[in-house]
Amino acid sequence: MKNPDDAGYCTLGSGDVCRRLGISRDTLYAYVSRGLVRAVAHPGDARKSLYDRRDVDTLLARQRRGRSRRSVAESTIHWGEPVLTSNITRIADGTFTYRGRNAIGLSQTRTFEEVVRLLCRAHCRPVGRRDDAGPASNPRPFERIVTMMAGQAIAQSRSDGRPRAGRIIRLTALHAAGTAGEPGTPIHQLLANAWSDDSRAPDLIRRALVLCADHELNASAYAARVAASAGASLPASLLAGLATLSGGLHGGLTTRCRDWMNAVEAGSAVSPGGDPPPGFGHPLYPDGDPRTKALLKVCGVSATWRRRLRGIHGATGQHPALDFALAHLERELKLPDGAGLGLFAVGRTAGWVAHIFEQRQTGKLIRPRAASA
Repeated sequence: MKNPDDAGYCTLGSGDVCRRLGISRDTLYAYVSRGLVRAVAHPGDARKSLYDRRDVDTLLARQRRGRSRRSVAESTIHWGEPVLTSNITRIADGTFTYRGRNAIGLSQTRTFEEVVRLLCRAHCRPVGRRDDAGPASNPRPFERIVTMMAGQAIAQSRSDGRPRAGRIIRLTALHAAGTAGEPGTPIHQLLANAWSDDSRAPDLIRRALVLCADHELNASAYAARVAASAGASLPASLLAGLATLSGGLHGGLTTRCRDWMNAVEAGSAVSPGGDPPPGFGHPLYPDGDPRTKALLKVCGVSATWRRRLRGIHGATGQHPALDFALAHLERELKLPDGAGLGLFAVGRTAGWVAHIFEQRQTGKLIRPRAASA
């Protein structure tokens, strides 16, 4: 039990668990040793344990679905079984690690460039003598990034390895900023210089980039891996990730959440009732998104918004997710419109690159089958 908050969910005795799952005690102990069921010592009897009811419910749901090839495939699409082996990011016990390093801890002191080296084994290389993003022809950071990446995907290049990846990550940041920068300027400082006069901006942007860098096999990482498995170039694979990130159920939630926050303050937002507003709830973090907690702790939240967050949690049972934290950062630092999604895209490019290279190493095409309804 790594997260002390989990202890409150450990309410089932071994007999209850075995009856519910139809398993023996030996099987239960094997589940515990494999990390499938969390346990704590019984407060009234040190010889016994109590087991996490959430983990038991998850295993029971798997049993009810059955383990046919079709049911496994369908569960994969709906937050089910992992479908690919990956050594990049691991999510467990309410937190996550980058190649075994606690990501929250990394965000406290490390630069985005250092995390890129950790995840991608690549360096964010200068684009030229003086980094040049060209004219900011599109109004929002994300649109500028997509335009740049499409151009990179069309351009012919003999190199498609880690040196090119480092340059593309740097280019992504430059186009998000919409301005040129000196080659030695760290990416978080480059974005802060372009976007904000707030003295807190460089550190908060640095933390956000690190926390956005990867998040296991999310929809955009999976899309990038599918493209890479088909032999698409590095920028073309990244473009697949960007296209997926733009969706309103993924990175696009950041923009939806910002608009909702603006509407709340303008008095025109509809009360959520039993449904959470945009940017709330994450299936992997029922007790709250650690990325959000880390960013809000440093950025600060007004008393008014703390009351609102408590009210939403009371009405819906949901905590704010990363999308809320990025939208809050955009508003708090008075960043340009769409900077929250731009930050998400710049940071997540690191993870996509790592997934693209990992997928290439397998030499396998990702090609699911379809089944009749």
